[in-house]
Amino acid sequence: MPVNSNALRKLVELEAKITATQSCSRPNQPFSPIGASPYSLPENHTSAPHSAPEVRRRLVPRDDFGSSRGKGSESYRAFASESDSLYRRRGGGYRGEEDSGKCEEEDDDDDDFRVLSSFVRTRVKTEVRDKIKVETEDDESEHPLVRETCRLIALRAAWSPDQESELKHLLRRLKPGQVCAVLRAQPDERVALEFFLWAHRQWRYRHDPLVYHVMLKVLSRTKLCQGAKRVLCLMIRRRIELRPEDFGCVMVSFSRAGHLRKSLQILTLMQKAGVGLDISVCNTAVNVLVEGDKLEKALRFTERMKAVGIEPNVVTYNCLIKGYCERNQLDCAVKVIDEMPMMGCSPDKVSYVTIMGFLCKHKKIDELRGILQKMQQGVSKLSPDQATYNTLIHMLCKNGHAEEALGFLREAERKDFCIDKSGHTAIVNCFCREGKMDKAKAVVDEMLLKGCNPDVVTYTAVLDGFCRLGEMERAKNLLKQMSKHNCRPNCVSYTALLNGLCRKGNSSEAREMMDMSVGCGWRPNAVTYSVIMHGFRREGKFSEACDVVTEMIGNGFYPSPVEINLLIKSLCQAGQTEQAKKFMEGCLKKGCAVNVVNFTTVIHGLCQAGDLDSALSVFDDLYLNNKHPDEVAYNVIIDALGKNGRIGEAVQMTQKMLHCGLLPTQFTYKSLIHNFCQHKKVDDLSRLIEKMLRRGKCETVYNQFIEKLCSLGYANEAYSLLGRVLRKGCRKDADTCHVLMRSYLKNGDPIGSYRVACRMFKQNLVPNLKLCEEFESDKGITFKNRLLNAIERERKKELRKRQTENERTDARSFIAVIE
Repeated sequence: MPVNSNALRKLVELEAKITATQSCSRPNQPFSPIGASPYSLPENHTSAPHSAPEVRRRLVPRDDFGSSRGKGSESYRAFASESDSLYRRRGGGYRGEEDSGKCEEEDDDDDDFRVLSSFVRTRVKTEVRDKIKVETEDDESEHPLVRETCRLIALRAAWSPDQESELKHLLRRLKPGQVCAVLRAQPDERVALEFFLWAHRQWRYRHDPLVYHVMLKVLSRTKLCQGAKRVLCLMIRRRIELRPEDFGCVMVSFSRAGHLRKSLQILTLMQKAGVGLDISVCNTAVNVLVEGDKLEKALRFTERMKAVGIEPNVVTYNCLIKGYCERNQLDCAVKVIDEMPMMGCSPDKVSYVTIMGFLCKHKKIDELRGILQKMQQGVSKLSPDQATYNTLIHMLCKNGHAEEALGFLREAERKDFCIDKSGHTAIVNCFCREGKMDKAKAVVDEMLLKGCNPDVVTYTAVLDGFCRLGEMERAKNLLKQMSKHNCRPNCVSYTALLNGLCRKGNSSEAREMMDMSVGCGWRPNAVTYSVIMHGFRREGKFSEACDVVTEMIGNGFYPSPVEINLLIKSLCQAGQTEQAKKFMEGCLKKGCAVNVVNFTTVIHGLCQAGDLDSALSVFDDLYLNNKHPDEVAYNVIIDALGKNGRIGEAVQMTQKMLHCGLLPTQFTYKSLIHNFCQHKKVDDLSRLIEKMLRRGKCETVYNQFIEKLCSLGYANEAYSLLGRVLRKGCRKDADTCHVLMRSYLKNGDPIGSYRVACRMFKQNLVPNLKLCEEFESDKGITFKNRLLNAIERERKKELRKRQTENERTDARSFIAVIE
């Protein structure tokens, strides 16, 4: 009978597993959990210092059950801790033993990426897997259907059923590439997510898998982590074929929101979805930890990657280099570059450029030249090319080092490298920001001599520099000279000039120049209108500013809520509250994004003008426009009602604020205390404060209450609240007691002040005797002497207490301390 090779192989594997199980149950060998690494250290392993390659040579592989095929194996936790110690001896990023407590705390968090071990069963390979090719359409952003869809989405503030039905009709006509173009075209990613989810709920419509991938890429640039996870769960529910990059996008979104632990938990979700792990996702996890200032944890994650058989590549080490540079640990970053060849991975230009960026930021030019030399003489022998010098120039200019950037430009030209216009423009722009216009103009003239004609970006930088310095004539002459060099000014060039005119107080001239824009071959944009509007606003010409906003909306540009609020605030400060109210209502009708802050500014202006009824009407309009007032809006209304003596309405508004789930602020308490005490509503205020303190604590509210009562002469009412203050015995409580004592003394009641002083003694607080030096009681005994007698009694109690504890006390120094 012939032998079946497959059956024989299965019998051998089963025998090996049984043997492994028996070896795990032996008392001489520690048990290793199933979820541990497929490698362990042999029995004769010691903690003697040696390099990481030696550790890898001594590793013994495990079988599927987690037990070692060698004798005396240790668990993976021992290997991880030993790897940490080895990495620390190699100088790999641990600062020293002073952070051991912090490292132990972070070791507990390493459970988040234990899931790496479970991916071994799927035979993870170190090379990059063949990625799913996603065919994307050409640029569809200019397609008529895409533009019309974006226009309807932009009108969501003034939404109507007809527009929704039209959008549904357009949605069924859009191709997947066009839907992706709509998502990318949204300036606010939250709007893109809302449109995506709205389309997902529509009947007889289903997103193409390409749309899901693009939506995740869009959300990876934001902090909308829950939205990204929801999209990922929809993909899992629809059984859309997932890619590791999709999980990486969700991880990045969680990291941007500051949820590092949840970001790493996406690896577990990835495992449950049955998606194989690759090096790109591991690199994303390392980068997430580095961005979250968890460099030590990123190093341990890298070590665990090696343990499960995933070898880090150059991207992994570049992330670690970036982490060292962000921590100002230049030596460790350079050491990683030196050790990368021993790890089987040569550094690339990104590795060196990352360190160069750190040196450019700190203006360490000598060290920068040393890194350039090391780059040429290293194992990779990378010669700096034109792209390298361009990057250096841009990084130096970004950090405001124009002179150094110009020096590298000269060095690149000596090596026959031709730096393009963008490099020259960066230097020109940096000189202009520093106010060195002569040097910037000299670089422009040099460009003309080299035959590298400056473009509109270069000239606009110089033009803006002249406008910042107020040299408007030179700016106008430069604008005329641009056409001589075959360079036509664009909207940004004219906007820079208009901004300079407005800052000089010539907003009317700027408006005339903008009106002639059609004849000059350019059209103003939203920034141009905003510049003119703010110019008129600063000059106090509010009617002209409102006209600019009206024209701006008519041409399809909408002002932001911040710009609307600035104009409303200026109108209210000028006493034109009715015009401010009408302006805000007009913006609402025309579809502008008016928020709660704009309503609050109008309400505050009306309250300052004494028109409280109109302010309450605007407050009610918040709910009619689907806006919810915040704490600031309630505080403005409550303060205005209290000042006008409408205490009952103020109480109702406060209760309404608490009912909406809003917590009272310091201003809320201060306003209520001032207005209620002015109208002698002390009992009502006490009951209201007790209700408010149940929602949100305010430690100094009773201090403010007592001090206000004392300022109005209600010392006895203030004394009844003293028990609520003297609980912690802090400096603020002592100051409040001094205010109450002064109030009693001014009212000719030193006995009441004495009672306050006695209660202070019980809380280990010492009263100030200077308050009562001029006040005497009817019996001829000064109030100061009575306090001194009380101090003497307290001193004797303290001495007797210390004598029982066998402590020696200097009586004179003790009296001096008490006084």
